Amino acid sequence: MIAIAVDDEHLMLGALTKAVKASPDITSVASFTSCEDALDFIRSTPVDVAFLDINMRGMGGLALAEKIIVVCPDCRIVFCTGHEEYAIPAFKLHASGYLMKPISAQDVQTEIDNIKGIRQKQKPLTVKCFGNFEVYARGEKLTFKRSKTKELFAFLVDRNGAGVTVAEIGVALWENNEEQKNQNYIHQLFRDLRQALEAVGVEEIFQRNNYFYSINSEKLDCDYYEYLKSGKPEFRGEYMSQYSWAEETCGLLWEKKNK
Repeated sequence: MIAIAVDDEHLMLGALTKAVKASPDITSVASFTSCEDALDFIRSTPVDVAFLDINMRGMGGLALAEKIIVVCPDCRIVFCTGHEEYAIPAFKLHASGYLMKPISAQDVQTEIDNIKGIRQKQKPLTVKCFGNFEVYARGEKLTFKRSKTKELFAFLVDRNGAGVTVAEIGVALWENNEEQKNQNYIHQLFRDLRQALEAVGVEEIFQRNNYFYSINSEKLDCDYYEYLKSGKPEFRGEYMSQYSWAEETCGLLWEKKNK
């Protein structure tokens, strides 16, 4: 993890930096006495966790945190202070932690362990099936080279981890009888899909087992999967609306809703 430590008191900053460096999970830590300098650093360097004093001259820790969240949404914020009265406004910013001074290396490690636990629960891709099919990585739409590559991924998502053959994919995605041509094209789509997933660091989601292709559904945050488990979010009768082959699953979801 890359960290920053920000405190406008040099002695406090030194102690905080030492405590952060002591964590085996931290690969580097940059220290700042100025909020503005810390923000400039984050604009050019992605940071995993920011340890911020709250009561600082100038911008202050709370205002700095608001700006960090905009510039680097994945950065976790841990506030460091000697004043308990700042706890409520700190947690309104969805801070990952709140440490009371003096801060020890164990205090810091406890917060880092908490952050690691949160990230392990987060899934790398968000998939929207209700309505039109869309895929997001870290809040941005995933880019596919071809529209058929996106449809292939949608079909694999619809299968919910079950393996399918190239022939089954061809039947679903095309209505013509050019079987050999379609199979050759599907292998090109497999390459495209791997490249799209590799670009956002989640290539392991696409899997092959002999002649069967599938996705690891455990790594997707998907409204369809969540609905099957808990009945939420509400299904309003639209499922992967741009794909005709999805009508069968849509009908099954409608039956589930009306039971």
